[in-house]
Amino acid sequence: MSLRLIIVSSVMLCIVSACGVKKSLSARPDLTGLATIDTARTTINDSTFTLNNNSLRKNKQGIWELYLEGDPLERGLAAGSLTRELIKIQEEAFIGKVTELVPSQGYLKFLSKLVAWYNRKLHLHVPEEYKQEIYGLSRYGSDDYNTFAEPYVRMLYAHGAHDIGHALQDLMLVGCTSFAAWNEKTADGNLLIGRNFDFYAGDDFAKEKMVVFMKPSQGHRFMMYGWAGMMGTVSGMNVKGLTVTINAGKSKIPLVAKTPISILTREILQYASTIEEAIAIAKKREVFVSESIMIGSAIDQKAVLIEVAPQNFGVYEVPNGNQLVCSNHFQSEAYAADERNQKAIAESHSLYRYERMTELLNQTEKLTPEHGVSILRDRKGLGDTRIGYGNEKALNQLLAYHGIIFQPEALKVWISSNPYQLGAFVGYDLNTIFKKFSSRKDLSSVANEALLIPEDPFVETQAYKDYETFRKEHRRIERLIEAKETIPEAELQALVQLNPDYWIAHYTVGKYYYEHKEYKAAIIAFKKALQREVTTVPDVEMLQNYIKKSYRKL
Repeated sequence: MSLRLIIVSSVMLCIVSACGVKKSLSARPDLTGLATIDTARTTINDSTFTLNNNSLRKNKQGIWELYLEGDPLERGLAAGSLTRELIKIQEEAFIGKVTELVPSQGYLKFLSKLVAWYNRKLHLHVPEEYKQEIYGLSRYGSDDYNTFAEPYVRMLYAHGAHDIGHALQDLMLVGCTSFAAWNEKTADGNLLIGRNFDFYAGDDFAKEKMVVFMKPSQGHRFMMYGWAGMMGTVSGMNVKGLTVTINAGKSKIPLVAKTPISILTREILQYASTIEEAIAIAKKREVFVSESIMIGSAIDQKAVLIEVAPQNFGVYEVPNGNQLVCSNHFQSEAYAADERNQKAIAESHSLYRYERMTELLNQTEKLTPEHGVSILRDRKGLGDTRIGYGNEKALNQLLAYHGIIFQPEALKVWISSNPYQLGAFVGYDLNTIFKKFSSRKDLSSVANEALLIPEDPFVETQAYKDYETFRKEHRRIERLIEAKETIPEAELQALVQLNPDYWIAHYTVGKYYYEHKEYKAAIIAFKKALQREVTTVPDVEMLQNYIKKSYRKL
């Protein structure tokens, strides 16, 4: 099973694990004194729905735009009613991935009990407001998966999916990379932030993306980008010009789940207006994995990293600087002696992406949103070398759930549309958007057409088409190798030709030869893989070991 599929499988298991606590009444929120609403939505057409002042519509770029207001239960009920079909699509994608990757019912049951044990106290660390919101949302969860858990418990624990998968495998959810620039580094002197959210839970899961604009009864109005059923935040900005994004770090395996990172960042987004306020919120919550949270602030006119871990806390900022880069290792003094962090720097692809991001930022004197998008779409390695499409050392690994650009002081945001971050970046202006929602009579998209950044021309090239074919062929050939099937030589060579600069293409062919005892051919293929930009030190060692074993078997 590939690294990505292992991670995805552990993420999915977090949801299945909820069955271990599905009868726990203590997990339920207190709904005393909260308003209930008529949850019958009005259908305008197959892509436009309303419910009181709440609404959902799909824009021209295929992104769903959800507007919510009211108290927590009202927001949750409206979100559930309006997005019920989308929630079902996302759950089917998640649960479908479980059955695909963990077909053994016995093994699945064992892992479910294990992760349920981790989750046994998670509900104690989720603020009541968000439990209420998720409860309202869950009233429209599918009953198809009640054998796993009732919808509320399923959805509550899904908000810790990133954390559980991250912790159990001691791995990162692929490599997210982000940057911030300000002062003389940007064209207008104001803060500019960009990030790739390289979360992959299958192609089906990534099809229906959703941007949420929320006017809560308490706290700041804000936007966040994600998917239906997700009330936590992975990327967002509020009307005070405060932004949050998250990057996974190296973690220990925890003994018990605590506050999911997406819930912590949602709280920061809703209640903080400055970096100091964001730090105060982060300090009062206990987390159970390690994470870098990039906070951008229009009020402070800079960005910092809040680096959280179960037993550590640090804040990193660039003294007298004008740019900040974040990948998947920690930079604050609090982690200077952390062995896991040092190992991540030495052995993973985090430092490589950090250096590539820095290299690209240094090539542009005055950054604009267009420059930021171009950087997020970059597919090359250090020094503009060709490292193969899909390489995790690239900023654009061609699997990102989304890319996003923020201009906090201008309250503008650009979000990517499919595929990956290659589609058009759709612009929104938070200066006017909430007024449009509260007074609008038409139900067209609230995107600002003048801000649109066109799709990457790469989408129309043969190289892109070849990469998409490579992804499908690689999965097919991996399955055949695992099943010990015979593969025609022409198909093996065709796979390499689809993505010749990518080490994985050569490694996969070498693995086939090795399994079929064609050791000379295996050695040649493994050596070709080593001549490419191999992702991590453990991957290099794996290839070297295959070569040694092949020589011995000869």
